[in-house]
Amino acid sequence: MKLWTIALGAWLILTGLSQLVDLSFRYDHIIYGALALVAGVLVLVRK
Repeated sequence: MKLWTIALGAWLILTGLSQLVDLSFRYDHIIYGALALVAGVLVLVRK
């Protein structure tokens, strides 16, 4: 499995859970942003 798919999957799961069950924790916006940024950069680098 490629690293960008793991990062994208983690971001999608965390975002989905935060919306469905009102999951929130300290600095969650920073973690979501960092995961999205890492996944996006890895996708662009792999292309």
